[in-house]
Amino acid sequence: MQILGKTNINFIKWRWHAIVLSTVVIVAGLGQIVAQGGPKLGIDFTGGTELVLRFAQPVTEDAVRGALASLPGDKSVQRYGNAGDNMVLIRLPQALEVESGQTLDDAADSVLNLIRAANIGTFTPERTDIVGPTIGEDLRQKGIYATLTALAGIMIYIGLRFRFTFAAGAIVATLHDVVICLVFLNWFGYELTLNIIAALLTMTGYSVNDTIVIFDRVRENARVMRKDALEPLVNTSVNQTLSRTVITAGTTFLAVAGLYLYGGEALEGFAFTLLVGIVSGTYSTVFIAAAIALLLTKPAPTAGSAARARVKAQS
Repeated sequence: MQILGKTNINFIKWRWHAIVLSTVVIVAGLGQIVAQGGPKLGIDFTGGTELVLRFAQPVTEDAVRGALASLPGDKSVQRYGNAGDNMVLIRLPQALEVESGQTLDDAADSVLNLIRAANIGTFTPERTDIVGPTIGEDLRQKGIYATLTALAGIMIYIGLRFRFTFAAGAIVATLHDVVICLVFLNWFGYELTLNIIAALLTMTGYSVNDTIVIFDRVRENARVMRKDALEPLVNTSVNQTLSRTVITAGTTFLAVAGLYLYGGEALEGFAFTLLVGIVSGTYSTVFIAAAIALLLTKPAPTAGSAARARVKAQS
């Protein structure tokens, strides 16, 4: 299906512009993450207690904070869901529970009792998540190992199927997509949870699949365009697969957009990560992966350059 027809866009011409743009976004985003002391980790990785309360009437976040003022340490209270839902998210970090000498279950009961005693309104507990410190640390390590294992497997597969310069391009593009997703998650206030890790791994597979399609076309065209340099060869391959890239990215984006809009709070972070990953993955496949492969691949000598080399050697 050729929805774009035959195109002849010089994508490789814009590779340096794309690299500079990505570098600016990544440096700015990572700088903000470092300045704030690291990424925002969810309860899955930090441990602690998280409660979602639905009030029967509107209630302010300050009123909830005031009800919990007697608890030592930092508490996080924020609006959850839509404003009309009257839901509040309360998070008690693991440090708070250790300092107060409470168990994880006791901390949740203390919050409910304090809010009832403050008489700020009737409520119903919608969700209570309790994660111990050992489990949180274990989940954090497994999330890192899963991501690194996926990247290593991708590099080995592409290196064996194509060439290792192409594998390096695919890995750089994949790392680019992961970092871009983390940057946008931080900018939009999403926390890093197990759902987000699952979305990152899903996005990694999607991005690499798109890259492999282009690299496979490069390999096919190399048999026909033997006399052409690698740059026009890659450019032709990107144009030939452009319709497929647009169709795949467009349909996937629409499906995930529906999940983001109607999937509820539990899937919002997962869907947001995939939306960013689809856009970034398509962009990096066209501009980043091919550009890195070109930079690392030593150009084959042309007939003219070989002749000049022989003349120079004889003289």
